[in-house]
Amino acid sequence: MTKRLVGMLLAASVATGVLAATPTAASASATSTSAGPHLIDYKIYFGKCEDTCRIKVRIKNVSRKRLYDVSLNARLWVNGTKVGACYDYVGGIRPKGVRWAGCTVRSAKLARLWTRYLDGEIDFDTETKTKVHYEYYS
Repeated sequence: MTKRLVGMLLAASVATGVLAATPTAASASATSTSAGPHLIDYKIYFGKCEDTCRIKVRIKNVSRKRLYDVSLNARLWVNGTKVGACYDYVGGIRPKGVRWAGCTVRSAKLARLWTRYLDGEIDFDTETKTKVHYEYYS
């Protein structure tokens, strides 16, 4: 395999979050870099969270490569119960650049839990799990 093809496989594995299967004839350097570099750093912020929750994420490109097709997937959990998910397309991020992504979760389950919280039946401990997908060319 050429270095260009290995780079393309690595970019595909980083973008999808699933490692691509490499043939056994590939060089040792191709298998040692299969985990892929981490080119981003992000921090999660919550907006107002009642019967709807606003999730904002600050995405920072820490590499010297331009990132393409950056997108955010966020799942919202309240008291350990998944109440909804949302998606946002960010676009490209220049090297060392910062972009903001945000999405809003609205669901009947979230509204029911908020009503139970207002009635004093349960706590309202929010947690989010996010995934940021991106592509780059080496």
